[in-house]
Amino acid sequence: MERLVYCDTHIVVGLYANELPSFPRPAIRLLEQSQSLISPIVSLELEYLYEIGKIKTDAEKMCNELEKTIGLKICDKDFKEVVHESLRQSWTRDPFDRIIVAQASLTKASLITKDEFIHRHYKHAVWE
Repeated sequence: MERLVYCDTHIVVGLYANELPSFPRPAIRLLEQSQSLISPIVSLELEYLYEIGKIKTDAEKMCNELEKTIGLKICDKDFKEVVHESLRQSWTRDPFDRIIVAQASLTKASLITKDEFIHRHYKHAVWE
């Protein structure tokens, strides 16, 4: 079975901006040795960031390009299961973080994120 790793929204932005060489070695290793996935909610968060001018590329273009270049896929787990798991993520009020962590948590997969709050609450969070 192929190892899965999920990417948080800011990681996707960094991958699109070709910032992989500046990522810490543990994150790079995971990306090189695993199937990289994102929760569908990452697409929505990317689109929000695009709409408010925080990023210059829309979600669809960014995700399509990363699928072509690095094989990043959008996870297709059952949304009902993901939401059910997100109910357990009561440590945050951020619906994006709850669903992103829940998506990874369903299979106890690693989640690459710089977010220290996520690191404190999800034991499979990886950055350094």
